[in-house]
Amino acid sequence: MLKWLVLTLLIGTAAGTLSALFLTLLNLVTNFREGHTALLYLLPLAGFLIGLLYHYKGRDVERGNHLVFDTIHNPKDVISFKMTPFVLLGTLITHLFGGSAGREGTALQMAASTADQLYKPFQLGPDDRRILLIAGLSAGFAAVFGTPWAGAIFGIEVLLLDKIPQKALFPTIVAAFIGAWITELWGVGHTHYHMGLVPSVSWKGIGYSALAGLAFSTAAILFVRLTHLFSTLFKKLNYPPLRPFVGGVIVLLLVLVLGTHKYIGLGIPIIVDAFGQASQVEDFALKILLTAITLGAGFKGGEVTPLFFIGATLGSALSVFLPLPVGLLAGMGFVAVFAGAAKTPVACCIMAFELFGVSCLIYVTVACVVSFLISGHHSIYNAPENKSPRHFLFGKLGI
Repeated sequence: MLKWLVLTLLIGTAAGTLSALFLTLLNLVTNFREGHTALLYLLPLAGFLIGLLYHYKGRDVERGNHLVFDTIHNPKDVISFKMTPFVLLGTLITHLFGGSAGREGTALQMAASTADQLYKPFQLGPDDRRILLIAGLSAGFAAVFGTPWAGAIFGIEVLLLDKIPQKALFPTIVAAFIGAWITELWGVGHTHYHMGLVPSVSWKGIGYSALAGLAFSTAAILFVRLTHLFSTLFKKLNYPPLRPFVGGVIVLLLVLVLGTHKYIGLGIPIIVDAFGQASQVEDFALKILLTAITLGAGFKGGEVTPLFFIGATLGSALSVFLPLPVGLLAGMGFVAVFAGAAKTPVACCIMAFELFGVSCLIYVTVACVVSFLISGHHSIYNAPENKSPRHFLFGKLGI
């Protein structure tokens, strides 16, 4: 217990501090880009520089989250600490020049690679090392989104609970709460979303939530398939640095054709607006397209915030067709598309509770479960062990 108290304190402090630094720098580069929109024209060159960095100096950490998951399932060499500065720099460059990406992947990789450096000094065995990395994932997720309970559940759920030893629960939960707390201590805040009034639970409301869940699962499937498709297409370019260069050219041309910058970067203002008024029907589809190209080409960042954007704008647009409040539908989509794409319905329900309150929980749960089940094996975390929808909630039922 003493050992894990020390380890979780170190992991949570590192994850919280790194996330605070990352979020602060990310806000700076985002604000700078918005004040200097001509930087978008340099996106192809920025992509080429990221490609060069990883091709010549970072091949061993290029796989990012997938490398972390593989290491948890099959512990081998210690993850190189250079994953932390590489993904931090790559993500900041991506956002500075207008790539459409998120931030969770960066936080997870920084926290996990930092946590793995404790493996040898503390002389941990393979099982304890798995717990170490899971705690790092949870702390990174909790710190970057300010949702400690969701972070704790995410680190376990994304890897399938039935394969995780029970003794992982304590360090995972503690590390998540410390990570979120340390980020707040550094004075770094998180975005607040106002869902508004939620109607009383009714069978009609539950039915409408299930219909919305079908739409959210379709968006999750489309996102996963398109990202995989573009990744496959870009890999046909034999020289890896050319992949993000070409991807940058395509994103630049699309933005110029669309005549708007609303689909690049994180898109937080668009997400916030989706809770107050119905979004345009095309918003979620265009975000899927630009993010799939950006990430498929090899730019750095993450998928989760774009999935929040996709879900919130899709749910908001559905308010024109479904008789549920726009804020409720936006909040349902916010977490349900992520639930379908990441195979983490429980963490997403907990996140909704932390972000929006308990009043929406029944509606959100229906949407998340439907999205999770209908999206099947499609997952943004494509390690074979993470693909199966046999979950700790549903595995016993053989689903």
